[in-house]
Amino acid sequence: MVEQPRASIRRHSVLVRVTHWINAGCLLILLMSGLQIFNAHPALYWGQASAFDRPVLALTATSSDESGIRGVTRLFGHAFDTTGVLGASPGSGGVMQVRGFPAWLTVPSYQDLATGRRWHFFFAWLLVLNGAAYLLYSVASRHLTKDLLPTGPQLRKIGHTVWEHLLLRFPRGDDARHYNVLQKLAYLIVALVLLPLMVVTGLTMSPEIDAAFPELLTLFGGRQSARTIHFLAASGLVVFVIVHVAMVLLSGAWNNLRSMITGSYVLPGGAHAHES
Repeated sequence: MVEQPRASIRRHSVLVRVTHWINAGCLLILLMSGLQIFNAHPALYWGQASAFDRPVLALTATSSDESGIRGVTRLFGHAFDTTGVLGASPGSGGVMQVRGFPAWLTVPSYQDLATGRRWHFFFAWLLVLNGAAYLLYSVASRHLTKDLLPTGPQLRKIGHTVWEHLLLRFPRGDDARHYNVLQKLAYLIVALVLLPLMVVTGLTMSPEIDAAFPELLTLFGGRQSARTIHFLAASGLVVFVIVHVAMVLLSGAWNNLRSMITGSYVLPGGAHAHES
């Protein structure tokens, strides 16, 4: 039996592809420079005013003659030994150093708050400009409504879609022409919730911005609360990226990667008309 040729479609426009890769680079540097900034005071608090005595999360370390330096993560008052990863990790020459996140996760790798802030602010504004370009394009081209808003039938079958993904059964043929409901919801949450939340809470941590817009402090319950929300939003983005990369690899790494580089995507089975 002769195998029928599979359809090739144009899945991503040039602007979507360019903004995607700019976003990926920005988010990587923002995460690593953000952890550098966090290491200057590796603890999170909640409330309008904080005496810095009851952190929600703290990456600390202890030292003794018997065990040496040990990393300790405290979460809601509960302590966990996280030596080698959080609180204390090997530095140059393998010597254990007291620091929140390890050197390989920060930019720069050595402790330098000023340099970390410069990297963070530059790529934060690049992310904002890139995101604005993507949003304007999405509205003008109707990419937002046509490609990203879930349809009624998709929402009604969301349970089935979740189950199919858990079984690693991905859309094929004509069903693979469009984003599924889980992709659409994930992209919307990132674009319309997590990224804007990161930007606004980041601005709230600036004393100059607070002086001009004191309402931000009221909105987020204080600068320390805004810092905690900023950290949680960034953590949400990390979870999204991990799941996103896993799905890319499991559903066809080369096909997905090619579509985000050249725009061309080969429908996995079930379709026979060559479209591009």
